Amino acid sequence: MILKPGEGVRTDLSGVVCKVERFLGGGGQGEVYQANLEGKSVALKWYFPASATAEQLAILETLIKAGPPSEKFLWPMELASAQGVPGFGYIMPLRDPHYKGIVDLMKRRIEPTFRALATAGFELADSFLQLHAKGLCYRDISWNNVFFAPDTGEISICDNDNVVVDGASGGGILGTPRFMAPEIVRGEALPSTQTDLFSLAVLLFLMFIMHHPLEGKKELTIKCFDLPAMTKLYGTEPLFIFDTNDSSNEPVSGYHDNALVFWPIYPEFIRELFTRAFTAGILDPQNGRVRESEWRAAMVRLRDSIIYCTYCGMENFYDIDSLRMSGGRPNSCWSCKKEVKAPPRIRIGENIIMLNHDTQLFPHHVDDQRRYDFSRPIAEVTRHAADPRIWGLKNISNEKWVIITTSGAVKDVVPGQSVTLATGTKVQFGRKEGEIRL
Repeated sequence: MILKPGEGVRTDLSGVVCKVERFLGGGGQGEVYQANLEGKSVALKWYFPASATAEQLAILETLIKAGPPSEKFLWPMELASAQGVPGFGYIMPLRDPHYKGIVDLMKRRIEPTFRALATAGFELADSFLQLHAKGLCYRDISWNNVFFAPDTGEISICDNDNVVVDGASGGGILGTPRFMAPEIVRGEALPSTQTDLFSLAVLLFLMFIMHHPLEGKKELTIKCFDLPAMTKLYGTEPLFIFDTNDSSNEPVSGYHDNALVFWPIYPEFIRELFTRAFTAGILDPQNGRVRESEWRAAMVRLRDSIIYCTYCGMENFYDIDSLRMSGGRPNSCWSCKKEVKAPPRIRIGENIIMLNHDTQLFPHHVDDQRRYDFSRPIAEVTRHAADPRIWGLKNISNEKWVIITTSGAVKDVVPGQSVTLATGTKVQFGRKEGEIRL
């Protein structure tokens, strides 16, 4: 270890001594420790001499000055140095130990709900949108750098010391194998916000489908998985495993079972985005890639589409596109194979929200000016106290609602009251109106 427990390093801006507490782990660039900064636990990364370059120092100075795009990034806070110790390091927030990595998900050490996964997907897309909006490029989006809370889906993004201004050529970081955009693998491009979009799509595919989007039948023909083989699979001849026009790299039963099981579970609009990300997104990197804003909207819609199987209790999805294509025939539960009966639902504008026993509505559902606002629920599905067969939508906001029943009756629903879930009932939330359907 470069540093020992109890050893002190000094922060450059504030001049405060930070005490090393314990070693957390090491990587190619340096080592990470838990440390104490004025009574608060923080993370301290210290670079190996070969990585402690003037270029890396300049990158850190730029990032510290710019500040984090959001609180989801474990962003560099201050540079640090120590007498008698070569190189330098930096202080950043300490990751919550409750958060787990995508590798834990892939190895089934954690079993998050689809709601938690959709929330994680939303927060990832939203976070990288904010980073890119600042003119920054992450360069190395992969399963090594993202952690999430399995119960809620809240995320933390680490290893932010490789973030650079989009278009900057320095730093030497090209990305993580299997996550790099094909044009980088071929040596035709350097990391940029456009290549970040490809890496983000790969990460989301792994999270939801539990398999890599380019590893299908062609992978099975590779005898030696060396650099030329990887360059061919991920760079010169990349082909989506669910390409609708070319099945030569389709997943093979017995080898790619995760892909075959999970792909049909998700609604058509999610499959369409993944298909575009790995077809048009490969052929036309500048115009064909799925934007962060599209993923963000899709993840919110995916959360709103969740329904529960009445037989086994597993989460499924209300897929209106599949219903139209099947002539209205209900889907079967992916787990127990029995017919999934949709719960009541409410249409608010263009959005359909399934009203399950645990559904909550948020400000963004009823007010376009509060886009993607999950700060505090404004409504929740509840059961009638006297008659448990009757379900309602309870007003837990600070605003009065107005409902119009199918008979034309108009009633106020003040905070604390509920509206019965009856088909055709319209709810005026203020800026928007919703209509309940059974």
